Amino acid sequence: MEYQVPQFIEVEDKIIGTLTLKQFIYIAGAGGLCVVFFVYLPIVLAFLFSAPTVGLAVALAFYKVNGKSFIEMLEAGFNYYTGAKLFIWKHKDPSAKEQNVAAAAAAAATEAARPVRGAPKLTRGKLSELAWSLDVNPVGGNSSNLES
Repeated sequence: MEYQVPQFIEVEDKIIGTLTLKQFIYIAGAGGLCVVFFVYLPIVLAFLFSAPTVGLAVALAFYKVNGKSFIEMLEAGFNYYTGAKLFIWKHKDPSAKEQNVAAAAAAAATEAARPVRGAPKLTRGKLSELAWSLDVNPVGGNSSNLES
């Protein structure tokens, strides 16, 4: 039995004319707010407040940034500016005490890296011989235990 798989599911349905429901709500909300401005405020202030309101509504309804709606971009910007930020490195000039401590730590690291006198060196031949002896005669038992 064959089933049809829906395609273009990310496309919103046009509900009111050529507008989706979200677009209609943005435009209708801005229109209602502009009506309130013109009824209760002097004409100059009404135009002053209505222009940004209409611009924001048009941007929310129709403007897309890199395929994402403007409201998603506003949300991402808001979350970025209000969220905690992790600073990995901030440059500051070290004090004299910190420089002395860093120099002492570097000297101790170079001293620890030097080979100790009298310690046996592990050469490639000795290492392969040790590996062969462990393969042939494992520690903690004989090779017959491995076969069974």
